[in-house]
Amino acid sequence: MRLTTTEVARATNGEVFGRDTTVDGASIDSRTIEPGRLFVPVVAERDGHDFIAAAVGAGAAAYLTAGPIEAGTAVLVDDTTQALGRLGSLARTRLEGHVVGVTGSVGKTSLKDLLGAVAATTWPTHVARGSFNNELGVPITLLDAPDGTGFTVVEMGARGQGHVAQLCEVARPTVGVVTVVAGAHLEQFGSLDTVAAAKGELVEALAPEGLAVLNHDDARVAAMAGRTRATVVTFGRYGGDVSARSLSLGPDLRATFELVSPWGSTTVCLGVAGEHQVTNALGAAAVALGLGAQLEAVAAGLEGAALSKGRMHLRVAADGLRVLDDSYNANPTSMAAGLRALAALPARRRVAILGTMAELGADAEAAHLEVAALARDLGVETVAVAEPRYGPAVRGELSHVSDPAQVAEAAGLSGDGRGGDVAVLVKASRSARLERVVELLLTPGT
Repeated sequence: MRLTTTEVARATNGEVFGRDTTVDGASIDSRTIEPGRLFVPVVAERDGHDFIAAAVGAGAAAYLTAGPIEAGTAVLVDDTTQALGRLGSLARTRLEGHVVGVTGSVGKTSLKDLLGAVAATTWPTHVARGSFNNELGVPITLLDAPDGTGFTVVEMGARGQGHVAQLCEVARPTVGVVTVVAGAHLEQFGSLDTVAAAKGELVEALAPEGLAVLNHDDARVAAMAGRTRATVVTFGRYGGDVSARSLSLGPDLRATFELVSPWGSTTVCLGVAGEHQVTNALGAAAVALGLGAQLEAVAAGLEGAALSKGRMHLRVAADGLRVLDDSYNANPTSMAAGLRALAALPARRRVAILGTMAELGADAEAAHLEVAALARDLGVETVAVAEPRYGPAVRGELSHVSDPAQVAEAAGLSGDGRGGDVAVLVKASRSARLERVVELLLTPGT
């Protein structure tokens, strides 16, 4: 979205230094900034003001600052994070069409990606990048929407009550989707009921003419129908307005099923791996159909869909080793889904490389032990990386390493231990950075 720095200053109560110029979108990372964007230096573990010169050198058209004014065009503000939120609100006033908020403990990024693919068959669509889902990511998503966008998908995360409500004040969604209430971030929330209360803030924010899309299979999510003034459409594997039947799973873990809805039925060949992604696909379909998309267009979008990096990507090394890369994040629910996906792959050996599941609070030790037990029940060998809470090592079932570089040797994934009849899952919370393991496994001989 194109804004002049005069408009930026007006929206943020700031002051322009240098010549008035036009920016197109925003970024908080000087390493990945694209020419023409507005650089927003955020003060966190590191002070983004230290990277203003690098951002300008990389092509930033202007920058916000609450401190030094350097070369180029600057907009001086009191607080850069608050200013970014105000800019997000300004961007929202210029967006036409549908703005969809997606939240939930599990699956929101995947559903967001699937919905983006489906919506693009019908509307000029803009989708949040990766997991841009907090007080920084939501306004950046709105600012990055190209002029003429008619369908914007915003992901909304929460680490406490009130967070989703604050994001809704910026994004003002016309549609709200809730995936699942599960044991993610329990360290902050304390209980699943508190998680449900926080996620439900999304549907509470919808206007009467809005659309709330709720997971029928999750009782806490389904109950949110009583918290919204909007029209409610439900989805689920086992019921709801939009559901699936006659499901089968191919050797590449792609599901084929009949999508059943009040708007008709059709066969869907899902373009992404994992049986659990069918529920996310149904949620995406429910949104699009509820807003008037044609059934054939929805099926085509789901067939051509792709997920963000590190989420259920089945990758194959040169020697045939199959690596199910789900390394971006993890909690007990998504861990179980990942293990079951691995177990569904035809293979002589199945190995799970698992790192920590973060922010689980008092239930953390029990949750890790339960995941290890499920792997054992599924016949999956497990290598735990820097996480002793998966339990004591058991020969042939569970081993431990402290360094990702030790994984291949510990798992017997070198030399004759590799090949097309071996399948590996890599999964952990983001803090574990197990994407390093994925790249090592995909490079034979390392």
